[in-house]
Amino acid sequence: MFRRAREDRAFREAQQAGQALLLRLQATQPWPNFPEPTPQAPAAGEAVVPDFLPPELRVPARQEVAGVMMRWLQPLVVDGEVRTCPECGMYRDWIVFCMRDDSIWLRCRAGHETKEPGLDAVWFNRNSGPVDRFHPTLEEGVRHLGH
Repeated sequence: MFRRAREDRAFREAQQAGQALLLRLQATQPWPNFPEPTPQAPAAGEAVVPDFLPPELRVPARQEVAGVMMRWLQPLVVDGEVRTCPECGMYRDWIVFCMRDDSIWLRCRAGHETKEPGLDAVWFNRNSGPVDRFHPTLEEGVRHLGH
């Protein structure tokens, strides 16, 4: 118990000494005077693009994205029930699609697809990772995910 109090006191004293040193340095060395930034108009023919994402993470403007997909290996439980394929009875190893209209579709390993009304885009976004690749066709995306 006393050892912890001693460590806390030593930490606080080191913090205070560091803050005092920074204050002394700031008082003896004034901040440099940087010139004010001037707004620049874009050159003719250049589009103004906000710097929201770095270029390597942006989707090309001409690329239409119909939806995103992820692999779901474990059994899919929705509202306390394990979802099974209505055609073959498979209950794990799904590909989950989130379409542009925020609907969720499931595809089993046998290729049967069914709409899942118990899930939505919020669930998909919470459980999926970042998009790491774009595929020109659905078949290539499914092949990439191992189905």
